[in-house]
Amino acid sequence: MITLVRRPGPRLAEGLVTHVERREVDVGLALRQWESYVDAFAGHGWAVAEVAAADDCPDAVFVEDPVVVFGRTAVLARSGAVARRAETAGVEAALAGYDIRRIEPPGTLDGGDVLEVGDTLYVGRSGRTNDDGIRQLAAHLPAATVVPVPVTRVLHLKSAVTALPDGTVIGYPPLVADPAVFPHFLAVPEETGAHVVLLGGDTVLMAASAPRTAALFEARGLAPVTVDISEFEKLEGCVTCLSVRLRAGEGGPHG
Repeated sequence: MITLVRRPGPRLAEGLVTHVERREVDVGLALRQWESYVDAFAGHGWAVAEVAAADDCPDAVFVEDPVVVFGRTAVLARSGAVARRAETAGVEAALAGYDIRRIEPPGTLDGGDVLEVGDTLYVGRSGRTNDDGIRQLAAHLPAATVVPVPVTRVLHLKSAVTALPDGTVIGYPPLVADPAVFPHFLAVPEETGAHVVLLGGDTVLMAASAPRTAALFEARGLAPVTVDISEFEKLEGCVTCLSVRLRAGEGGPHG
């Protein structure tokens, strides 16, 4: 198990915000929080691989967005945010050996809009991902079932929902446009509780800012591991978008 990460750069505080008011970001604290985030993976048996820094790209730490990995295929995204498209090259270099595909104009796609649950890819139709991007993704990944999902209240689909190890999709209801899209949906009591990364078995990585949701998960038999990512939350970031999880021989779910 390998997780790809990218160190936050000196221009992090200039990162794009769309659905929240801009707040001051402490770049030094963000680096310390990122290091703790990376340590959580290493502490649970994951090898950590750093993607080459992209210090001229303020949002480059959100390394999930430039790519969608399904099995041994890596689809390089094409963000609807033009300023983020330069982030892709370094991610491509880190995925040497994968079958590389690309989203081409006029398609747009961000990896943060793709939630993988088994062989199903729920793909958010958002400000960053359009219908042609979704169509191209489906063409590149014929083994997957691609289900478009409306995203109107948050930046990305995975800003609203992610999935537990058993495939249950979790979300904070005020931010989920259509919970009925998902066969099994569990409402959580906190916005940042909607975001989990699967570390293996019943262990899930989540934000420390959602203690009530952590208690809910514990009651379901899960083992939450919490990390403070407050500085990234100011930039609409969450635990999923700070890494790309690679599992040999698997298609998902990646959380």
